[in-house]
Amino acid sequence: MSTDTYNPPAPLSAAGLRLAVVVSRFNSFVTDRLREGALDAIAKAGGTLAEGDVIQIPGAWEFPVTVRALAHRGYDAIICLGAVIRGDTPHFDYVAGEAARGIADASAASGVPMAFGILTTNTVEQATDRAGGKHGNKGYDAAMTAIEMALTLRAIRPQRFKPRRRRARA
Repeated sequence: MSTDTYNPPAPLSAAGLRLAVVVSRFNSFVTDRLREGALDAIAKAGGTLAEGDVIQIPGAWEFPVTVRALAHRGYDAIICLGAVIRGDTPHFDYVAGEAARGIADASAASGVPMAFGILTTNTVEQATDRAGGKHGNKGYDAAMTAIEMALTLRAIRPQRFKPRRRRARA
């Protein structure tokens, strides 16, 4: 089990980045803390969010359709925050697996980095430990990952080609 928290290679700046934070309301006693961690990370990195950049959805199942819609709205990165806690039925496996697959597919198809800050735990204690408890705040970590990936992709993607105007010969 990993107890590591996000450790950037250098200080990151979110200034000028357009970020979206998508938070599921299910298990809000955990996801509210993940959201606060993400917002803290963005603020500490010098980023800001506009009205409407924090989107609440019912649960983890709704992530794929939501992030696909957001991917075409000009965001540099999308932060996905949720908590799926194992119960007595296989429901956990379906929800967690499909949320992960759907987010990965949307990210790959759109080219927009989508940080996976959805806790998939066996117990409530494991979830709260990762939402500001003894294992840090995975919402903070997901936001920092999104910032790093947005900056990385900005650096490696070619700038839009702008043809030079020919100078008139005298």
